[in-house]
This record gives sequence, C-alpha cells and structure tokens, in this order.
Amino acid sequence: MILTCLFPCLDFEEFVHYLQDYEKDLKLVVKSVDKRNADGINSNEFAKSLCDLGVRVSLKDAEKVLQSMDKNGMITINSKDWNNYSTVEKTENIPEIILYWKHSTIFDVGENLMVPDEFSAEEKQTGMWWRHLVSGGGAGAVSRTCTAPLDRLKVMMQVYGSRTNNMCIMSGLMQMVRDGGVRSLWRGNGINIFKIAPELALKFTAYEQIKRAMGSNNQTLSILERFAAGSLAGVIAQSTIYPMEVLKTRLALRKTGQYAGVMDCAKMMFRKEGLRAFYKGYVPNMLGIIPYAGIDLAVYETLKNTYLQRYSTSTDPGVGVLLACGTISSTCGQLASYPLALIRTRMQAQAVTGGSNHVTMSGLFRHIVHTEGLTGLYRGLAPNFLKVIPAVSISYVVYERIKTQLGVTSR
Repeated sequence: MILTCLFPCLDFEEFVHYLQDYEKDLKLVVKSVDKRNADGINSNEFAKSLCDLGVRVSLKDAEKVLQSMDKNGMITINSKDWNNYSTVEKTENIPEIILYWKHSTIFDVGENLMVPDEFSAEEKQTGMWWRHLVSGGGAGAVSRTCTAPLDRLKVMMQVYGSRTNNMCIMSGLMQMVRDGGVRSLWRGNGINIFKIAPELALKFTAYEQIKRAMGSNNQTLSILERFAAGSLAGVIAQSTIYPMEVLKTRLALRKTGQYAGVMDCAKMMFRKEGLRAFYKGYVPNMLGIIPYAGIDLAVYETLKNTYLQRYSTSTDPGVGVLLACGTISSTCGQLASYPLALIRTRMQAQAVTGGSNHVTMSGLFRHIVHTEGLTGLYRGLAPNFLKVIPAVSISYVVYERIKTQLGVTSR
C-alpha cells in the first residue's frame, strides 16, 4: 500500500485523514506533471509533487512507491499507471482495516464488557455476525466455568471479608469446600452462563440502534462515539438482565441446602423482600459502567496503537499483542470500578448477611471506609485479578475453535 511505504510511523486516524483529503489532489498533480513530461514521472518529480501538497518524503521512499506501480521496469509512471493502481480499492477497503483496530467480545473475564463487538456490512449481509456472537458466547461460557471458583471466592471476600475476618484465598477456598464439597466452588455459575446470551443480544441490538440514532455507522465511529454508544448499550442490557446478577450473587453466597435452585431462590427473595430485592445495588452497578467502559477502551486502544506505531509495520498487531492489550485494559477498567462493584455486591447480599435492607450506596461507602479503611473497598481484588489472564486465554482459544467449527472467516 502506498501510504504505509511513505509513512511507516503514521497512526490510523492520520492514515484515514490523509486518504480522504489528499488522494484526489495527488491524482490531479500526477496527471498535471505527466502532461508536461511525455516520458512519465520519475522519483524526483513524484517527491516534488508530494512536497507541493505539503508532504515531504525522501527520494528512496518515493522510488519504492513508483516501483510498486511500475509496469515496465523504468521506475517511472504515467497518469494511466496511477489510475490503474488500486488506491481506490484500498480506500474502499478501510472497514477491513478497522476490524483490526477494535475491541472484541472474546476478552471475557466474567465481568461486563461495555463496548460491544462491531461488524462490517459484509458480515451482516452474509450472516457472519451471529456466528461471531455465538463464538463469543460459547467462549465466555467455557471461560466463566473454568474460573468460577475464583469468581465465587471474590464474592465471598467482598461480602464476608473484614479486618476481624481477614479471609485470604486459601482459607476462602477451604471454607467453601468444607461447606459443600468441591462442587460448591461452582455455585452461581449456572445463571452466570445463562445470562451471557441475552446480555450479548441486547447489547449488540442496542449498540446498533444507538449508532443509527447518533447518525454514525460502524466504519466512522470515533473512540468517543464508541464509548458513548457502548456505555448506553451496556446500561440498557444491564438494566434488563440485572435481576440475574442479583440471583447470581445470592446463589454464590448460599449455604448448603438453602435453595433448591434458581427458581426457588427467586421465589424466596420475592416473598420475603419484594420486587425491589431484584434491583439492589443497581445504582452503583450502573455508575461502574462509565469508568470500566471508558478506561477499558481507552487503555486498549492506546496500548495497541502505541505498539503498532513503534514496533509493527502491519495493521494486524497479532494475537499475542491483542491478548496482552485486552488483559491489561480489562484489569485497569476493573481496578477503577472495583469499589463500586464491591458496594453493589454488598447491597445485593444485605438480606443474606443480616444487614439493613435500606442501606444506601453512600452510607455503605462511608461505613466501609470508616470501619475498614480504603483497603476495604478492594476486598476480593486478588482472586479477581488472578482470573483475568486464564479467562482471557481460555476465551481466545475456545473462540477460535468455535469460529472454525462454524465456518467463520478470518477478520
């Protein structure tokens, strides 16, 4: 591609901007110079033409571009050679490049990724989009199942951990095994998997509708637009499935024999606490979307763009880089939103712990800081971080396997 030869350090936004603003002007310059020179344009004239447009390149780079278009080996081109070169095709193919520069649903760490996957028009027309969603959902199910013991341990430490009960990873795991055996490590995992499908579907549908309402399409969404659209889509999806989040917490904290299953848990909650019980902790959960989505996306894009600018000559950073960027960005997002997640979990579990059913978010925040200090807002952080790397790795492997089985073409 012409511009990757000319500008090896050009970032993506500058690349697109250059294509849109200068391609037509450059064609006119080439055509004008070719009329004055019947033998075609050499590297000196080509470099000078670019300089006239405000772009300075070396003769070596100019020569590389001419060689890529040259048909007769004379290192010269005419306006016909230029017009026959596939610059228009590359410009029209920008969505294919963008696919490498976006967040993906494969990075599932058991939390709520607020930036949904994006699909090209071709993927939507051919039905590839639903295969990607199925692959992402399947990957999330396997990943969450494999890391479920750490997820339940995190919930236990968030609710029961304190200065007097300094529960650690080993003591927490042993306590769960003593209470209900090894199988108890997976309590609450069933509904955690069940909610993947409706959450993905709602988030994807809402995301598409919000983008249309914003007057944008998925080829031109900026990072700020993606953050806004993704956050709103996350709010809509979470508002709909939030009762499942509360049930997951209650089931993860249940004692052996306390509930016969999900429906029994829901019935007992409704009978004893009413409908409001299914939305306890809703406010901190929604507020947590903003720092999680914003920081997760910003860190992911920044890390990936920095790597591409400094170390890569390709638009595809590679699997290892994507996994590393996804892991770090997700970790940063969770770190920023973790206090809100802890308060949400404690509010969801108020009836289980025997606390007041009318404790407010701000009141609970002050109580935790007063009795446990700032470190109290990060109870359970260790198992939460321990599951990030295996969750991301498992998600990716399973995602690729399911994609292959469904016949999904590479993006």
